[in-house]
Amino acid sequence: MKKVSLYALCALVLMTGCKMKPMMEEQPREELVEVAPLEKSTIERVLSLSTTLEGYQKMDIAPSVTGRIEHIYTEVGTKVGAGSNLVRMDQNQYNTTKLTYANLQQELARMEALVATGAISQQAYDQTKLSFDQTAESLRFLEQNTYVKAKFAGVISAKNYEDGELYSGQAILTLTQINVLRALVNIPESYYPQVKKGMNVTILCDIFPGEEFPATIDIVYPTIDPSSHTFQVRIKIPNSSERLRPGMYAYTKLALGQAEATVIPYQSVQKLTGSNERYIYVNDNGTARRVFVQLGERYDDKIEIFSDGVNPGDEIVVTGAEKLVDGVKLKINR
Repeated sequence: MKKVSLYALCALVLMTGCKMKPMMEEQPREELVEVAPLEKSTIERVLSLSTTLEGYQKMDIAPSVTGRIEHIYTEVGTKVGAGSNLVRMDQNQYNTTKLTYANLQQELARMEALVATGAISQQAYDQTKLSFDQTAESLRFLEQNTYVKAKFAGVISAKNYEDGELYSGQAILTLTQINVLRALVNIPESYYPQVKKGMNVTILCDIFPGEEFPATIDIVYPTIDPSSHTFQVRIKIPNSSERLRPGMYAYTKLALGQAEATVIPYQSVQKLTGSNERYIYVNDNGTARRVFVQLGERYDDKIEIFSDGVNPGDEIVVTGAEKLVDGVKLKINR
């Protein structure tokens, strides 16, 4: 009898447990959160974008004639002025052409007198004049490529040959302008109507904390990159002190004035695992509804968002969003 009673008791417990389990599962999950209404705010629109500084002009010193390098007048790090001698190439071809030019010059002067008296034909004179003009052009070309001069003031940033070596086509020197710099920045296409040539820009570098360097937009490129949906601008940076140098990492700040924007607490935004997609939760009649958003600029502990899934007045979850899943019940702490 005791065994029967024990079996009966176990069966009763199991039956009772089976009946209670569905009742427990029916209890809806609730998460305690805080919400706030979504509102438009007036912000100071400032674009902050990273870039790398470059010399405003950069030139590879690579003559258009091959041959032996007779002499290089400068070294890496040397400052040179516009018109300074940089390289002297082998002069044989230049000297030969120079002699030919002098001879043709004399011949042409003699023939000018003869053609005036009819002693020679106009055709003979024209042929000599053509040879003279062609030689003069060759002489100008060889002079520029035998005695290579700096086109602008700058600093020698690379040297690839020594005196006496055979020039094979690689640049002999690299001349970089450093008293004026430039930077290329990619800006989201949504700002294209607001960005204009001549706008002021502020440059900041981590190696000069707290300092700002003035600059201006030099060129706004006219096309949008279809893959990144950005457009490029070129920034001109005066650098007479030469404290900034090509290759430095920098930040650009571009003030675009006041604007109306949707700004929410940064902690409200969640990131979808395994992707770069961001989302927030909206109170949908006591239920969490996930809404994907695009992020804009950050302002201290707040961030600008863009989305067609939310409207001013919607309640968004500002505390406790990290615990939520789509469709869970909300217990709102007001």
